[in-house]
Amino acid sequence: MLPLDLSIVIVNWNVRELLRRCLSSVYRAMGASLEVEVIVVDNASSDGSVAMVGEEFPQVHLIANDENLGFTRGNNQAIAQSRGRYVLLLNPDTEVIGDALSTMVQYMDAHPQVGALGPQLLNPDGSVQPSRRRFPTMATAFLESTVLQQWFPNNRVLRRYYVHDRGDDEVQEVDWVVGACLLARHQAIEQVGLLDEDFFMYSEEMDWCRRFKERGWQVVYLPTAQVIHHEAKSSEQVKPLQHIQFQRSKVLYFQKHHGRLQAEVLRLFLLATYVYQLMLESLKWL
Repeated sequence: MLPLDLSIVIVNWNVRELLRRCLSSVYRAMGASLEVEVIVVDNASSDGSVAMVGEEFPQVHLIANDENLGFTRGNNQAIAQSRGRYVLLLNPDTEVIGDALSTMVQYMDAHPQVGALGPQLLNPDGSVQPSRRRFPTMATAFLESTVLQQWFPNNRVLRRYYVHDRGDDEVQEVDWVVGACLLARHQAIEQVGLLDEDFFMYSEEMDWCRRFKERGWQVVYLPTAQVIHHEAKSSEQVKPLQHIQFQRSKVLYFQKHHGRLQAEVLRLFLLATYVYQLMLESLKWL
C-alpha cells in the first residue's frame, strides 16, 4: 500500500517567479483530507530557482540537476521516487484553483477504471484553454503548427483534433490530455511504464495516454477541476528550439505508433515547409 494519496511532480527550468506562484497555489489547495508530497525537479536553472525553493518551501523534496535533462527525464526522476497512489505532473507555469486537487483525487477514487485525467486548463484571463485531444492522423500532423495551419486556421481536421465538437464543461473520456496538468494512477504507471525518454519534450503525454488506453485504462477530461496555465513559459525562452523539438517529437510519435514510412513522409514534408519559410524570409530581406 502506497503511504500517500498524491505525489505532485513539478519540473522547472528558469521560471522562478512562476514556480513560486505555482507552489503557493498547491499548498493553498491541499486541504486536510489529502496526504501529499511535492517533488520539484530543477533542470540546472540559472535564475535562483533552487535557492528560492529551499528558502521558501523547505517541505518540498527538491532534486537539483546539474544539467537540463529535459521535461520527460525530469518527470521520470520524480515519478520513480514518488510515494502517492496518484502522481500529478504539474507544469511550473500553472496555478491550482480552489479544491482542484481533491476533486481530481476523489474522481479517480470513484472511477477505478480511469488511469489518467486532466482538469480544465484556463488562460490567465479566465478563458478556457484547449487541453483535450483526439489522437492525430497524418492530416493532423501536416496541419498542426505548420504553414498550412496559417493558411487554413479554422479547418475541420484540427477542429476534430481539438475536440471542438464537445462542450468544454462536459466530463468526457478522451484520447489524451495536455501534460501541463496530468493526474495518473500509480497502479496504471506500474503497468505501462514511465514516460518515454526518447521524447525530450512534447508528445510524451500523448504517447503515455495512448499506452494507458492500450492497456485498457480510460483517460478523462474533468472540467470540475480547474488550473490556470501560463502557456509555454519555459520553452519560449528558446523559441526556435521549441519549434524544432515540437516537430521532432511529432515525427517520433508517428514512427513509434504508425511506422517508419509515415514518419519519413512527415519528416520530408516538415523539411519542405522549413525550406519554404526560409525562402520567404529571404525574399522579404531582399
